[in-house]
Amino acid sequence: MKKQKDLETELFQIGLIFGIIGIGVWMVYRCWLHDVLPHIPCMFDMVLGIYCPGCGGTRAVKALLQGRILLSAWYHPLILYMVIVGGGFMLSQGLHRAGVKVIKGWKFHKWYLYLAIAILVIHFFLKNILRFVWGITL
Repeated sequence: MKKQKDLETELFQIGLIFGIIGIGVWMVYRCWLHDVLPHIPCMFDMVLGIYCPGCGGTRAVKALLQGRILLSAWYHPLILYMVIVGGGFMLSQGLHRAGVKVIKGWKFHKWYLYLAIAILVIHFFLKNILRFVWGITL
């Protein structure tokens, strides 16, 4: 039981670090680099001619921030899954650690990771099948 508690503490701390860094990077980008950085094309698409497993991730985040949940899921469903599972874990762990004892912090389960991998693989094949069989581009 102690080992599981240590794992959740480490995951919570890592989540806080990545959250703070992510907010900082986003703020720097929005304030100073938004109009300066060029758009870099996907090298995976340029070289192999197929969508990469991450294609659509940025558009999915942007759509999610605009409140367009279904569009976000269409662009890349893993983003929505990560927000729900990761956000739920961080929120429940944070509230529990802040002293709200009626809320039990979510526990980490390996199937969270397995489901994320399945979503990534299914989305990768689905978007490439749509592209090459029916000519639908994302």
